[in-house]
Amino acid sequence: MTESFHRSGEYENPYEGQQQAPVNPEWPPPPAYAPAPAPKQRKRGPVALLAAVAIVAAAIGGGTAYGIQELTGNDSVASSSTSTNVVPSAQKGTVAGVAKAVSPSIVEIRADSNAGSATGSGVIITSDGEIVTNNHVVAGASRIKVTTNDGRSYSAKVVGTDSKKDLALIKLENASGLKAATLGDSSGLQVGDQVVAIGSPEGLSGTVTSGIISALDRDVTVPTDEDQGQQPQQGDGWPFEFGGRQFNGDTGSDTTTYKALQTDASLNPGNSGGALIDMNGNIIGINSAMYSPAGSASSSSDAGSVGLGFAIPINTVKADLAKLRAGATD
Repeated sequence: MTESFHRSGEYENPYEGQQQAPVNPEWPPPPAYAPAPAPKQRKRGPVALLAAVAIVAAAIGGGTAYGIQELTGNDSVASSSTSTNVVPSAQKGTVAGVAKAVSPSIVEIRADSNAGSATGSGVIITSDGEIVTNNHVVAGASRIKVTTNDGRSYSAKVVGTDSKKDLALIKLENASGLKAATLGDSSGLQVGDQVVAIGSPEGLSGTVTSGIISALDRDVTVPTDEDQGQQPQQGDGWPFEFGGRQFNGDTGSDTTTYKALQTDASLNPGNSGGALIDMNGNIIGINSAMYSPAGSASSSSDAGSVGLGFAIPINTVKADLAKLRAGATD
């Protein structure tokens, strides 16, 4: 009976035929071999998939624009300085494309005062007719007439001025449905970036020129007294000081200095208050001063743009908008 019992145990032993170590009764028994059940392995797949879907949903819900851009192929962010592409993709990066997209947002400004008439430019920033321009374009004006790119004429009133930054905000009367410009970001601009300028030099409205950013953070000094602003912008143009020298006449004793973008895009009297634009169609500066060698001290052969122009960075303009809208008269 004993032999039969051992034979039965050996038959049931799964390790039959293998050399086994002697059993010490004080040792704990070996753990039973228990492979993971197949059904549990199959369940892990769907759980992981649901977790992945939840992560993706959370990312999209949290506004992860980069992921969406990668999926859709949206490449509208084409410059380190701006985040909007105003120019249609078919004309992206071309002067013609920028001109076509932005020209409807640029106006000609004629300001009449006791000293005569001055012509400048401006940028539409709201569809109901808020326009940013230079303070010296409208300072002391008794009447302001604005002509849009499509030839419509409006009367305008000054809302606010900041002579320290040479900025002004005017508002058209009874205007609606205008095309507002897109204000970009001037903080990421680099020397060599291509730019386009649009304005009304010498009363030639809608004039488009192009060039590059030739320098950053230039200290430009301009007059702040109202009498200077009333001078017609003809001949020598708007006086300013740069690098210890005065251009276009005497700036007077009451002046202000601001950090400006320097450009070699052709600017002439009448471009003041107009737009300096990046190749995506975003406004990155308001043209404010340019060297015009024509005048009594220069021969006619010297007349014309010499590629020395300055613009107020658009970030300075945006930081000043609330003050201008509140009716500042600095």
